[in-house]
Amino acid sequence: MSRFVAYLIRFAVILVGYIAASLAASAFLNILFLGSLGYTPDQAHPTATASLYFSIPFVALFVAYFAFMPAAVVIVAAEILGRRDWLFYAIAGGGVAAAFLGFVRQSGDPDFVITDTSAILAVIGSGMVGGIFYWLAAGRWAGSWRETQPISPGPSGS
Repeated sequence: MSRFVAYLIRFAVILVGYIAASLAASAFLNILFLGSLGYTPDQAHPTATASLYFSIPFVALFVAYFAFMPAAVVIVAAEILGRRDWLFYAIAGGGVAAAFLGFVRQSGDPDFVITDTSAILAVIGSGMVGGIFYWLAAGRWAGSWRETQPISPGPSGS
């Protein structure tokens, strides 16, 4: 039963890590696009700052939705391989974002395709930031569910 509880706890940690990664990627995208529009922290109006409280979680829903399948593949691979280094998760996050961009290109909807180079780099960068935040929340303990407890010897028969 304790093994089952360890699996449930690990699944909960993975879920929290995915939520943290989605929020971080969303925040990074929001800040990049505000910066590209010319907003600086010195010139930011209080309403622009307050709007981030709504837009970051809202965009995080879309980030989490569109990145779910590629991220699930990466998370399962990282758990099986026991990868615990931040660089793996940063590169994997960029790979997840690139996979999303590939899916968008194959969708056939010309209004949904991202063609601007700076927007493509922003999406890949946000994937890398999301990967690092996933590592911070859950990736440092990847594969910990496979570690076995040392078995203490039972009482001897003599």
